[in-house]
Amino acid sequence: MEEIEVPLEQSQEHIHEHAHQGGWIGNVALSTALIAVIAAICALLAGHHSNEALISQIESSDFWAHYQSKSIKSSILTTKNDLFLAMGKSPKKEDLDKIADYKKEQEEISKEAKIKQEESHHHLSKHVTFAKSVTFFQMAIAISAIAVLTRRKLFWYFGLGFASVGICFFILGLSAI
Repeated sequence: MEEIEVPLEQSQEHIHEHAHQGGWIGNVALSTALIAVIAAICALLAGHHSNEALISQIESSDFWAHYQSKSIKSSILTTKNDLFLAMGKSPKKEDLDKIADYKKEQEEISKEAKIKQEESHHHLSKHVTFAKSVTFFQMAIAISAIAVLTRRKLFWYFGLGFASVGICFFILGLSAI
């Protein structure tokens, strides 16, 4: 009787090929999980700096409103003094002193408002940098998923490239603190 030959060589090659592919797919999964963790950290930092930018801008607006109130009070006293002069009377010394005080206060308030504006711009800049990082990490994750679905390592390498750009933005955001 003739022996039936089982094509074991082909099966072994098939098993070996899948085992080899499973190795790089596991690496894709691990790298994608790490990228997702870093992306979550970047998203948290981007949100934090967005909030801080908003708070600083609100504080700056408050200072500018205070500045305007001093300006209005000074204008009212100046108008009052102009009316006194038009009527041939001398302005009150207290009013003149108060106008000088308002001008001095306005200078101090202006400095504080500008500091808060600069803080807001700084936080907004950091927010944008971290947001760019998150975007590149998300693209890396998506491309890595495509690599697994198509079983093409080249896509994974592109995904790692995008992750590298994301890491650069992440480091840039951290270094500009």
